[in-house]
Parts: sequence; C-alpha cells; structure tokens
Amino acid sequence: MNTFKKKSLYAAVASIGTLGFAGAVQAVNVNADGLGQVLIYPYYTTQSVGSTTAAYNSLLSVVNSTASAKAVKVRFIEGKNSREVLDFNLFLSANDVWTAAVIPFGDGAGVFTLDHSCTVPLVSSSGTAPTPFVNFAYAGDGGGDGLDRTKEGYIEIIEMGVVTGTTAAGVTHVGGPGGSPTCKAIDDASATANTTNPTGGLFGGISLINVLAGVDVSENAVALDNFRTTGKYDLPGDIKPDLRDVNPPTAVVFNGNAGVVSATGFAQNVDAVSALFMVNHVYNEFVLDTGTASHTDWVLTMPTKRYYFNADGSVNYLFQRNFTTNSCDDVTLTIYDREEFTKTTPQGFSPPPPPGKVAGLCWEANVMVFQNPDSLLGSVNKLTPTTAFPNGWADLFIPQVTKFDGAFAHYLPASAITTIPLSGAATTAPGTFVGLPIIGFQAQSFTNGNLNNNGTLVQANYAAAFVHRATRSIIP
Repeated sequence: MNTFKKKSLYAAVASIGTLGFAGAVQAVNVNADGLGQVLIYPYYTTQSVGSTTAAYNSLLSVVNSTASAKAVKVRFIEGKNSREVLDFNLFLSANDVWTAAVIPFGDGAGVFTLDHSCTVPLVSSSGTAPTPFVNFAYAGDGGGDGLDRTKEGYIEIIEMGVVTGTTAAGVTHVGGPGGSPTCKAIDDASATANTTNPTGGLFGGISLINVLAGVDVSENAVALDNFRTTGKYDLPGDIKPDLRDVNPPTAVVFNGNAGVVSATGFAQNVDAVSALFMVNHVYNEFVLDTGTASHTDWVLTMPTKRYYFNADGSVNYLFQRNFTTNSCDDVTLTIYDREEFTKTTPQGFSPPPPPGKVAGLCWEANVMVFQNPDSLLGSVNKLTPTTAFPNGWADLFIPQVTKFDGAFAHYLPASAITTIPLSGAATTAPGTFVGLPIIGFQAQSFTNGNLNNNGTLVQANYAAAFVHRATRSIIP
C-alpha cells in the first residue's frame, strides 16, 4: 500500500465517528492485528490420514495480552452442522496463556490440558483420559449420530468480560514462575457479580500436528473486536454467549479500493458477524507435484451458517438449503495452472451433482481436497474438484442463486450501508452483501526422500499454511 493510499485509508477510518450513524465507533470488526474479544479458530482435526493410524492432534493456545483477568467461553463445534460438542468457562489471569490439546479418543475426540489456568467445569489433565466430546446436540439431525463427527470442526472463544474482586484474585497465579491459581474462590454468584465490560486483547492460534505423517500445519485465530460493549457472565452449563450476542449489531469492514463500509439495520443480530466474512470470490494456490508427493487442502469454514436454518425446514436468505443429511450451497470453481491456462468453467466436483447443479459447500467446516481421494488433513467433510494441473491456483466463486422456494440466496441485506471511500464523499443507502461468510486457509505438504545423510537417504516431510485471499461484493 503506497503512502497516499495509507493516508486516505486512515482518514476514512478516522471519519467514521463523525458521520452520525449510530454506534459505528463500537461496531464489530475483524481486527487485522489479530487481537479481539472473540477468537474463531477455522479448523481442528483429530482425523487419521487415509487408512493409516497417523492421526492428527490439534494444539490450541489463547493469550490474554491485557493487564486484566478475564472470563471467556470456550466452545468446540463439529464440522458438519455446527453443533456444539463441548463448552466450558475459562479464566485467564492478567497476561496469561492457556493451552490445550484436542486428541483422538475412543470413536471420537476429546480435550485435555496441562495448563494451570482455571476452567469450570474442570477439564481433564490426562492425555489418556481427556474430557470427551459428546454428540448430544447433533443426535437425530440426519447427519449421523456417531462420535466420529466430533473428530473435526472449529473453535470459538468469546470473552464474557473482565473479572474483578475475589474472582480475579482466585484465578491469579501465585508462587512465582510455574505457580498455580487457587481456583477455589470461583463460584457462579461471585463470578456473575464480578464480571465487568469486555476489553478484548485476546489472540491465539492452533497447530494441527500429525507426528507419524511428519506434518505440522499452523493457523491463526480470526479476531473480532468490539463484539459487545457490556459484560455478562454466562454459567458453565449455558450455551451462551454465542455469535448472536453481538451488540450493537453494526459491522465495519474494509472493502478494498472502495474504502471502509459500515452496515447496520440487519434482519437479525448475527448478520453483523456474517457481514464481516462475506466474500464472493475466494482465491488460493494448490500444489500436487508428483516429485514431492504434494497434497493441498483448502479449509472453508462458515461460522454463522447454523443461525440461518429454521425449524420448519426453510432457510433464511443467506444460505441455499437447510440441513438434512447435509446443506449444500452451489458454487463454481475455475482452476488455472501456473501459466494462465484453465479448463472450461464451472469445474465439476466428485461425486457429480444432479443435472443442472454445481456441487458445492455442503458442511459448516468444508475441506476442498485437490488430491482425490487423499486429504492432507484427513477430512471426511470434503469436496474433491478435478484438475489436470499439477500446480496452480483456483478461484472459488459464490454466485447469487435461487433457493427451492424461488427466493434468492447468497445475499445479506442491510437497511443502511455507509461507504467511506479513500477519496471523496461518504454515501449511505440500503444495500446488500453478496456471497457467503467464509474464513479459512490452504494447507499443503511436500515429501523429500532424496536427502543424503552420510550415504543414507533420509525422508523429510514439510507442510505450510496460507490464509485465503478474497473479494467482496457490496451493492448499495
């Protein structure tokens, strides 16, 4: 970004508070610096690779970068229909870090931690007997009742607020380096009384490690700042807070060269969060070189999808189909090699869709596998595009489509969208975000079996991850 563009952007952002639209300075936004009140980790997995026993562990961390103690909700969500498989309350003392591991357990997955930070209820500290993930929330939804659904999904961490008084004292580490908090002073009544307004400052990441396969893929949590202005301690057994609790329901996004956009007047509060992730094109690369036995997976997670399904079987404006055994949204894919060549679009997915349809994103956390049938991440929530190219890049396009009832899908209306351009005057009008709310990354692996160590060939495996690039379509 050149100096002129930087100055124009800063001026546009600074002008938000002077335009007169209510609550804009407290609008929820994706913090580009990675700090926020809400962290969304796009993907966890404990799946095995192919038919082998090489299973993934997902190593999670969350950091409190502030000088205040905090109460946060930790939620693990399975990837097919975004049903919760476990949540609990976590207390972070000032400048604290909490770490945990999601590992295979029985037919599903579980979590354990060796960290001293307080959790309510208590999370297991045993790697052989982790706190198990459960199927209570998805049993009977049509997607399968087995615990295998808990093996992959995504994670939410939501700040409930800063804690003070006896609660803050009880969660503060004592005894010098390596010291532990007492955790004894934590009770529901005190925590409720001692929880004040959230201040953000959380950041985190997750490593997807497959020791036997020699793969480690890392990802940063997506951070939402200014999620809500008032604190509230929700009890450990309560499903709240969730992404519907955004307050005020106003979203601010940076829309490329168009400038800064503030949107309000949504049909439901969670639309403000969806608006942050709305994209109409997703771009990334792929590598399938045979010489390095490379694999490429794209993770495409839609963290608000579950809030648009209705009990009567209908689905609200944003998505195309309600969940039965899946809930597919039609997309198209254009694949290019590294020399600008492409195949006829739209590309087909395997298995093929019904006549006249383009197979698409059928889960909440989707993994698009460029090396069929093997997924680098071992995902079963996968789609498998066909390509004759060993490497290149792809353009996933989300078109505006018609639902089964004849209404449009893949759009998000707002009664007031204010665009603050990098130069020129701001405008406000009703408008529409077109696309789907997607976050994620690309993971790729390489294998080198030609390393010579004193005459002995040594196999070496490598992996890397790259966040997706995207464009927005916001039509006033």
